[in-house]
Amino acid sequence: MAVRARSEALALLAGGGVADLAFRIAQVALPLVVLQETGSVAATGLVGGASGIPVLLSPWWARRARQWVDSGPRLAIVAAVSAFALAVVPAAAAVGLVQPALLVVSGLLLGIGDALSTPGRSALLADTGDRWAPGKAVVLLTWQDGARRAGMLVGPPIGAVAVGTGFTTGLLWVEAAAVLAGGLLACSVRAERAAQELAAPSIRESLRGRRDVLYGWIARGTGCLTWFAFTLGLSVIGAERGQPGIYLAAGMSGYGVGSLLATLISIAVVRRVAPVPLAAMAWMMMGLCWVGMGVWTTPPAVAGFGALSGVTVVLGIAAISLLITRSSEGAERRALLSGQSVVVNASSSAGLLIGGPVIAAAGAEWTLVGAGVLTGTVALGVLLMARRPTSQSCSSKAFSSTAESESVR
Repeated sequence: MAVRARSEALALLAGGGVADLAFRIAQVALPLVVLQETGSVAATGLVGGASGIPVLLSPWWARRARQWVDSGPRLAIVAAVSAFALAVVPAAAAVGLVQPALLVVSGLLLGIGDALSTPGRSALLADTGDRWAPGKAVVLLTWQDGARRAGMLVGPPIGAVAVGTGFTTGLLWVEAAAVLAGGLLACSVRAERAAQELAAPSIRESLRGRRDVLYGWIARGTGCLTWFAFTLGLSVIGAERGQPGIYLAAGMSGYGVGSLLATLISIAVVRRVAPVPLAAMAWMMMGLCWVGMGVWTTPPAVAGFGALSGVTVVLGIAAISLLITRSSEGAERRALLSGQSVVVNASSSAGLLIGGPVIAAAGAEWTLVGAGVLTGTVALGVLLMARRPTSQSCSSKAFSSTAESESVR
């Protein structure tokens, strides 16, 4: 059982890592392809923005559908849908038919796939960890996050080099193929859910008694909402300054380095610091970093601020994720993981949807400053709420539960 669980975990990690690396590489290219084909800055975020609509509505339409993704073959089917959605854009670009309506359709299909595959892969990985050995669920989810951060480190520079050599549209084909391959790698995973788990609780039901998780989602969701200022903003700055891909590559690479370093200390920090204050401080610092990028907009400064924000955000994410995985299991844990996916994907996609017009109206540098101020302000509000007596008691209880679970491990 343990040997099979280990091989299944490796397959899930490898598939997710391949797909995420391709996404980080193609992230440099997609805004440039859309900008080149449409000539509109406002259109650069349409795919990402439209993909947030199915994710935002997924607590209703996907409540049963996400329970269907209970094995590797079913995850592969969802990956095939996502690969098709990704391939639509480069296929249209090849024949000169990139239009806003087509970008929206591609985004909607991609959002359907993301709403099912992101929590589905994480739930399968956590379930596989439970079958492997006690405490492995959190370890595997941490490794999954580490693989994503490694992709942040190496992906953007590869994308920048590829864009510089004229392989811009080709990167989108590579991403589609990688997503499909990642799904096929998971086909060996045949985990089955127990019958009593089919009637999983809703996200709202799973949040009862977990006010800390809600506070953490508010801080993280705001950061995801304003994330477009970092990705789209830096892409636009590079294009406007005649250095396409350079600024985004610098920022994402710095973020990747910082986040990888933070991965090494995240568990130890979470053991010693209450999760909500840690999460709030993390996104307050990220907001300050984005203000810094807007004021000192050079590749070295962007890389430095990106690294610092990577360190702090990883600590915040670790606090929330560990709180979820250590305080829940089974169907309830899957519902919370789905809820976290909804918060992250829906808020970031909503930001992308409005990001193009905002950047076009205010300018990329001022957008970075405004996004940083908003993110920091909301995080400060979360910190103040967490210090209220009722929140403090919840934090203490949740932190105690986390510490006990760590000691058992």
